[in-house]
Amino acid sequence: MFQFPAQLTIVQVEACRVALLDEINSSDVVEFDDSAVERIDTLGLQLILAVVTYIASQNKQLIWQSTSKVIKHSFEQLGFEELILHKIDLTGVILKP
Repeated sequence: MFQFPAQLTIVQVEACRVALLDEINSSDVVEFDDSAVERIDTLGLQLILAVVTYIASQNKQLIWQSTSKVIKHSFEQLGFEELILHKIDLTGVILKP
């Protein structure tokens, strides 16, 4: 399971991206846990959106342990609440609150 760091900002995004790609390429079922995220910026949100899209394009399953209030609030502010948090419509994505 991939654990997002507490700070998902411009400083951590590249290292996080590399680790995520390793995780994605090593399994057909990818699990995320965002419970540790305390701070995220727009680059961190873009990384999450890009990774979710990439996983779907690879026909892999994503199980997302979504408990970070920071991520939920950030997606709500950008208007992505329906797409990401409630009705994600990408093949194989399962949200677990």
